[in-house]
Amino acid sequence: MPEPTKEVWIQTAEGFYNNANFPNCLGAVDGKHIRIINPAKSGSDYFNYKHFFSIILMALVDSNYCFLSIDVGAYGREGDPNVFKKSPLGKKLYDRQLDIPLPKKLPNDDDGVEQPFVIVGDLHSFALHENLLKPYPRKNLDLKKKIFNIRLTRARRYVECTFGILANKWRVFHTPILVEPEFATLIVKAACVIHNFVRRRDGVEYEDTVHCPFESISSETNLARGSTISARDVRDYFATYFDSPKGKLDWQYNVVH
Repeated sequence: MPEPTKEVWIQTAEGFYNNANFPNCLGAVDGKHIRIINPAKSGSDYFNYKHFFSIILMALVDSNYCFLSIDVGAYGREGDPNVFKKSPLGKKLYDRQLDIPLPKKLPNDDDGVEQPFVIVGDLHSFALHENLLKPYPRKNLDLKKKIFNIRLTRARRYVECTFGILANKWRVFHTPILVEPEFATLIVKAACVIHNFVRRRDGVEYEDTVHCPFESISSETNLARGSTISARDVRDYFATYFDSPKGKLDWQYNVVH
């Protein structure tokens, strides 16, 4: 799966703004456990916190439920932010080597400050970064932070739905894959590539039944750490924008209340 070009990133951001009302968004990222049989002589490497054997599919998706980037094969026990950081996408993101667009002002924010393009992830699996936003921790949230979490979650659900569509289409994911991890990795990669082909071929006619049987890599005991002041500033700016006349949506207040 080729690395997205700057043009692809821009198209992805336009899609997330049009479909999820989240500007400057390069995609939604998450990791899922793929069940496998217990590999011979593997010890506890593939045994995850949910008490079954797995490899991890780490994926970044667009708002059309297509995979932009995947990394497959990490040990199931690695249910923490290290999975993403060790992936090719994560390494390039944190080393600032991704060919992503330059910061841009948010829609209707002509008098504001240019903001970086960002990936959205969940609270427990990713460290906050100026190019990777996650929700605010759930304790003692004010209205602005609650609204931000709602808006980000709406965008992040695209990756959950993509996993659900993948599993619903390819029944091999409903039971443990009965091959060695290396072969299982190839099966998962092939399924993701074919998934993209079918999505682009069939469009809205492709069955989009959302059913998510995979296990998330998130664990309440593995909270992401190490967010920077810059990253927190970016998140706070988006939060203020979403609660302002420039970026608010009427329905978001109904959800909060």
